[in-house]
Amino acid sequence: QVQVVESGGGLVQAGGSLRLACAASGFTLNNHDMGWFRQAPGKEREFINAITWDGGIIYARESVKGRFAISRDNALNTVYLQMNSLRPEDSAVYYCAARVRDSVSYDIWGQGTHVTVSS
Repeated sequence: QVQVVESGGGLVQAGGSLRLACAASGFTLNNHDMGWFRQAPGKEREFINAITWDGGIIYARESVKGRFAISRDNALNTVYLQMNSLRPEDSAVYYCAARVRDSVSYDIWGQGTHVTVSS
């Protein structure tokens, strides 16, 4: 079964850190781009960053540069999002998604993991 499953969310104080994990099954990371997205209550889903099938890093948000880092472990077929210096405005449901290399749309989505940052 082709799927991705996120984990690692929770409640953290401002300034703290969390590491989210996205475990992929039914496909391999070396043929897919993997992206992280988030959606806060009442807001649209927004793209955070991605790691391409060949290891390139794509950042979309200026607000997370220097604080969030994406990485992957091909042996575990898992992608990570290390989040440091968290702010209350980072509170959201975080989603992992995958797309086949050279395609445009992400078409494999997880259920999301909740991140709450308290002030």
